[in-house]
Amino acid sequence: MLVLRLLNVVAPAYFLCISLVTFVLQIFLFIPSMFRDPSTTPLFSPALLHGALFLFLSANALGNYVLVIQSSPEDLGKDLNLGKGAEVADWLDGSRSPGSALPSTHFCRLCARVTQRHDHHCFFTGNCIGSRNMRNFIMFCLYTSLACLDSLVAGMAYISATLSMSFADPLAFLTLLPHSISQFFSGALLSSEMFVILMLYLWLGIGLACAGFCCHQMLLILRGQTRYQVRKGMVVRARPWRENLREVFGKKWLLGLLIPVLNVESNYRRQKEK
Repeated sequence: MLVLRLLNVVAPAYFLCISLVTFVLQIFLFIPSMFRDPSTTPLFSPALLHGALFLFLSANALGNYVLVIQSSPEDLGKDLNLGKGAEVADWLDGSRSPGSALPSTHFCRLCARVTQRHDHHCFFTGNCIGSRNMRNFIMFCLYTSLACLDSLVAGMAYISATLSMSFADPLAFLTLLPHSISQFFSGALLSSEMFVILMLYLWLGIGLACAGFCCHQMLLILRGQTRYQVRKGMVVRARPWRENLREVFGKKWLLGLLIPVLNVESNYRRQKEK
């Protein structure tokens, strides 16, 4: 438990550090290198368009990251009926009396909070993912993967221009790291260039991981399930996939795709059933 609590503190700091390094490299290295002649740069140049795209992706990723943290499940625990004589400690083993709470309600040991429609505990946000912040969490994963893949493309363009190499061959990227390590220790490669190459593989890994996690989460949502329900083997009543999507994303789902907003319609199904 001590290791998990330590990871709950280190992981968010690691994510913020990676985000800061990515922002600095994009703004002060990659984007300026795209300007061949600033005095003759047109208004809608590729460099300006790339900079606007990166800022849009970064703002949405960080904005939804903050909303995931702010949408704490602790507030939900105050409104839940744990049953007569029940204490929060009774939820440590996941047990509950029949009808004492909504399905999939879970008490997290790390957060010490009760989460409605608990999905999992995210160490990178230091928070549990449930009904209130599920949409923001998915948007966070989506825009983080897009921002990482955008940085990967910009970094490859920078390395291609700096080292005068081509990535037309698919094997060029796979052999880039071992060749760069040998050149770095032989003194033929600068430390800054080696750092960018290492960041390329880090962006690739984070981007693919977030994209895969987002796709898996969307499949669970379409089926009306959570990771907690799958792990516990809970039976879920079959519902139309449109209703499952509306429960998570709400009616104004398009607004959440463009700007980071709170999921104010998270109680859609409960209001409908009433």
